Amino acid sequence: MRREFRTPSIYNIESMKYTYIIHTIACAFIMAICIITCSCSNTHQVDNNINELDTIMNRGELRVLTLSGSTSYFYYKGEERGYEYEVIKRFANDNGLNLKVIVAPNTTMLLQMLSDSIGDIVAYDIPITDSTKAEVIHCGPQNITEQVLIQRNNNPISDVTELIGHDVYIERGSKYETRLTNLNKELGGGINICYLDHDTLVTEDLIEMVSQGTIDFTLADSNLARINNTYYNNLDIYVKVGFPQRSQWAVRKHSTHLAQAIDKWMECNYESDEIKAINKRYFETKKQTGDNAILSITEGRISPFDDIFKREAKTINWDWRLLAAMAYHESRFDSTVVSWVGARGIMQLMPKTAEIFGLGMDSITMNSPNVRVAVQVLREIEQSLISIDDREEKLKFVIAAYNSGLGHIFDAMALAKKYGKNPQLWYNEVEETICMKANPEYYSDEVCRFGYFRGRQTTTYVREVMTLYDYYCKKIPL
Repeated sequence: MRREFRTPSIYNIESMKYTYIIHTIACAFIMAICIITCSCSNTHQVDNNINELDTIMNRGELRVLTLSGSTSYFYYKGEERGYEYEVIKRFANDNGLNLKVIVAPNTTMLLQMLSDSIGDIVAYDIPITDSTKAEVIHCGPQNITEQVLIQRNNNPISDVTELIGHDVYIERGSKYETRLTNLNKELGGGINICYLDHDTLVTEDLIEMVSQGTIDFTLADSNLARINNTYYNNLDIYVKVGFPQRSQWAVRKHSTHLAQAIDKWMECNYESDEIKAINKRYFETKKQTGDNAILSITEGRISPFDDIFKREAKTINWDWRLLAAMAYHESRFDSTVVSWVGARGIMQLMPKTAEIFGLGMDSITMNSPNVRVAVQVLREIEQSLISIDDREEKLKFVIAAYNSGLGHIFDAMALAKKYGKNPQLWYNEVEETICMKANPEYYSDEVCRFGYFRGRQTTTYVREVMTLYDYYCKKIPL
């Protein structure tokens, strides 16, 4: 059989050429796609394999993002405080890391700053939801909170149905308003949802007003309620009005090693004496000194320490009776008292402050050295408030700063100046603006440097000290 060989036509030759070219281009395109895909895949793989914990350990510093607040982070008596802060600081210490705290203005920015790698971890309760789980890895101590009813414990209601016919005060526009409105609908109406005109009031102010009997009911998250229950002895915080919400700290999605390290550390330390002590300080230890009656004034003496007060007060040109009034409100003249933040002695010196002035823990509770260092602290505060012209007025600021820390006083003075109050007068002027520092709108103001502060404890302290001082002046000769 004869096989015929035909010479290809020009059309077939050109067709073969185009087919070859197209095939070549297609192969090149596919190879390019494969290279790009492999490159992207390899890059992602590298990202997934980054051990951020090693980076932090090499850096020697853990960058912590948080918000200023009563449970998270604040300054008190010049020192950093807060439940979240103390727990994450313990983790850092146990791993030989320095701690850098970065305060965000709000929750949205908190997570954005985490995403932008400004910090390594959010040490603040982030609600565990489907959306946050898609964005971050939750880790650390898990907190379960619910909204609760705040009422006085003399005749508390036991069920939310008993709120019908009662006034319940909440912050306008808050999550508590949303929950109370829904509860009112669930009950068929009848709860009187009330608001106060003062726009600087926050939930903690309302809780105090319940304690004082100004209002009967408000709502708060259970963790905030627990902290405030340590300040007021007459509250009932046990009637639930909301559903449980889980929350935890957060790290970036690729920070699996850091998340695992924190979870492992938390598991090992949750029942430790250190963590139990932190929990007790914030959620159990009463913050108020005992309500002892004012000591009886006999034979012209205020306390067994009058000679010490007289000697030390002369060194700063103070009336010794004012020093005695401060000591009474600090410790009730009991040198064994240790406050919830660790202050000691009859003038309740912070250990770090005492150390700066050369007073060690072995002698911090000794009466004479304790008062001597307290007077040195008062002298420095007074010198820092040189801008206040009137000496008698300045004394109120000094007393306030001894209680709160100087930074909060400067913040309050700056707020007073900004909002049309007199920054050189305490009563009804700066004492009002220091209370504003419990409100995020004000402690996040650009003129404030020291964030959240529970100002009402300082305003109460100043008024009580000055009232007792006036009493001593009437009863005891100079």
